[in-house]
Order: sequence, then C-alpha cells, then structure tokens
Amino acid sequence: MQLVKWPKQFDVMVTKNMFGDILSDAAAMLTGSIGMLPSASLDINSKGMYEPIHGSAPDIAGKGVANPLATILSVAMMLRYTLDLADQASMIEDAVSKVLDKGLRTPDIMAEGCREVGTVEMGDAVLAELSA
Repeated sequence: MQLVKWPKQFDVMVTKNMFGDILSDAAAMLTGSIGMLPSASLDINSKGMYEPIHGSAPDIAGKGVANPLATILSVAMMLRYTLDLADQASMIEDAVSKVLDKGLRTPDIMAEGCREVGTVEMGDAVLAELSA
C-alpha cells in the first residue's frame, strides 16, 4: 500500500525474490509501463544480476516494439551499485531522461503529443544523448 500511496519515500527495497517480483510488477504501473523498471538481485557484497523486471517478453520478440529503457537503466544500476561508477550511471540516467523529455516513446508508454519510436530508435536516441 505504501509503495502505491507514496512511492517517493522509498529509494531501495530489499525483499526475497517472490515478494520483490510482486512489488516490482505493482510499481511498474507507477511509471506507466513494466518496460521502464530496472532491477537488481544483489548479494551481501553488492554483486549480482541486473535485468529489466519484464523478463524476455517473447510475445513481442523481433517486432521492434519492446521498450529498451529498463535494460539500459539496469546497466546504470550495475555501474552505480556493483562497479562503484556513480558518475557513469548518472550519465546514462540523464540520457534516458533527456530522450523522454524530447517526447520519444515506445508503444507501451506512448502519450498524446509524443512521437512513437521502435526499440532500435529509442536505444539509438539514448546513445546519441550519451555521445552529445
């Protein structure tokens, strides 16, 4: 309830895997799409596995409509929490924010007044922001 009512009170949540899956699916709707949420499963030494919460999405594989932002943001989490490269993580997060501020949207987060793009174009836009 607190996650949905007042999500900004949380920075990091530590749970067992199944409860984390449930919370991450609920939290996805706060961002508008399951395609927006990165995740990490870390050990006591901050090493672990980073992935988008949506899994492999085989139903849309090869169609060019998947949102790559959760995967890209998972890399930012890896840089920040395991590799201790906070500056590089912030660069990736800022690039994603700039692309969204420009109105680019994959189908899962499409909104009026924005421009719909596919998986590759969204990834390329983030890369272009990183290179700018």
